[in-house]
Amino acid sequence: MNNKQTKFDQRYLEMARIWAKNSYCTRRQVGALVVKNNMIISDGYNGTPSGFENVCEDDNGVTKPYVLHAEANAITKLARSSNNSDGATIYITASPCIECAKLIIQAGIKRVVYGEKYRLMDGIELLERAGIEVVYLGE
Repeated sequence: MNNKQTKFDQRYLEMARIWAKNSYCTRRQVGALVVKNNMIISDGYNGTPSGFENVCEDDNGVTKPYVLHAEANAITKLARSSNNSDGATIYITASPCIECAKLIIQAGIKRVVYGEKYRLMDGIELLERAGIEVVYLGE
């Protein structure tokens, strides 16, 4: 990968980290940016669906089952716009779960850049199996 692309990847990933701070989740804050043709076309962070209370965890600290992941928020936001993610890159602060990996594949995203390895790596394995370029930029 060329040096210019690496610099862009690092900067977009840093922007995703900043965007993650919008999350109301206390256990983990995750951010995602979808970039196509050097433009950010969508963004997302983990949280509850629109119109729900901004509380991600129950009284026991367990994440509520209806909390959306950052990738899902970014991809579904695209579905409501005139943009599409064919050939785009998604920048995610943490590696995607298998459910989000399926959404990434179906959305036509061709490249995934992430900054932190989650305990389960089955999402990354599925993306690689689908021929999607996966880049880990850990700290």
